[in-house]
Amino acid sequence: MECDLVVVGGGIVGLATAYQFTQRFPGKRVVVLEKEPRVAEHQTGHNSGVLHSGIYYKPGSLKAVNCRAGKLAMERFCAEEGIAHDICGKVIVAVDDGDLPALQRIYDRGVANGVRCELIDKSRLAELEPHARGVKAIHVPEAGIVNYRQVCERLAEKVRLAGGEVVLGGRVTAVHPRGDGVTAVTPKGEFPAKQLVNCGGLHSDRVARLTGQNPGAQIVPFRGEYFALKPTAHKLCRNLIYPTPDPRFPFLGVHFTRMIDGSVECGPNAVLAFGREGYRFFALNPRDLLETLAYPGFLRMALQHWKMGLGEMWRSLNKAAFVRALQRLVPDVTADDLLPAPAGIRAQAVAIDGSLVDDFLIQEADRVVNVCNAPSPAATASLQIGTTITDRLAARFE
Repeated sequence: MECDLVVVGGGIVGLATAYQFTQRFPGKRVVVLEKEPRVAEHQTGHNSGVLHSGIYYKPGSLKAVNCRAGKLAMERFCAEEGIAHDICGKVIVAVDDGDLPALQRIYDRGVANGVRCELIDKSRLAELEPHARGVKAIHVPEAGIVNYRQVCERLAEKVRLAGGEVVLGGRVTAVHPRGDGVTAVTPKGEFPAKQLVNCGGLHSDRVARLTGQNPGAQIVPFRGEYFALKPTAHKLCRNLIYPTPDPRFPFLGVHFTRMIDGSVECGPNAVLAFGREGYRFFALNPRDLLETLAYPGFLRMALQHWKMGLGEMWRSLNKAAFVRALQRLVPDVTADDLLPAPAGIRAQAVAIDGSLVDDFLIQEADRVVNVCNAPSPAATASLQIGTTITDRLAARFE
């Protein structure tokens, strides 16, 4: 049966897009194609669960605009649907004086983006997070935490209730243009549609090429490895403790995150994964790895940032080195306080010149919208990203 919209990808961005489409166009039929046996299996299901405030992002960027509106939309959705969330606040810490210029730039961005935030001294930091160490910090009281897998399950339910379909095991192997639309080919059958939206995450560039579009960048998978604090050490972190991030990279550095279930995660580092779904160090997908190593953009990035890469790899292999990175923020944490925790994979788009694509990247064609780069804060921003994409589709359906 022909549908109005096919969404490729059952992560939070794909499901939020499908949901927002059903809200905007009731009666129109949407199908979500997810290759795994359940939704939210990859980036969303391995997310740390932070509701980001939007303080880090360049004012006016897609990240900044969508994060601010998306966070409010996510809070409303969770409140209406009874999904547990907590606006607990976070601190971004300048460990030493060398961090102060970057901390000031982040604060200035926060003010420009309309984020409720405050520069605080070390005594106020000690009140908020007694075990954190720093010379200065930014307090962001509106940051929060949520379970994004639970959000996805509710979004999938809402899509079905609106007359849509979520097809599991529906890996897209081909996309064929038709005179008035496209057809997505999967092991579960062919799905003709008037429009297709690609929210393929870790495989978004491959899906984009299936649609005949050049994404202009390639996904390079970075594995983020975590430890969890033992319950006896939960006192070391009340809510969220972040370092001042290195402005050269789109990664936020190792940090402490209280999860919605009360546990506390520490990390992540950022190491090259040997497969797009390589959640363990030795998990190897030869096709993925060869594709990465043969990509000129990756080689240029590696030449430019090899020292950082070696440091991240060393922390991956050496727990003591990882602990030392954590101790810059929280000196009292020890190796004995830590338990292994599941890793995640970040789908990072890298341009041909070796630069890391920092902003969301959304490309449009006649019958296709490709979301080619949607890293953090995509989960926070997902409902607004869905609205943004639906707005771009509106002229094709109204």
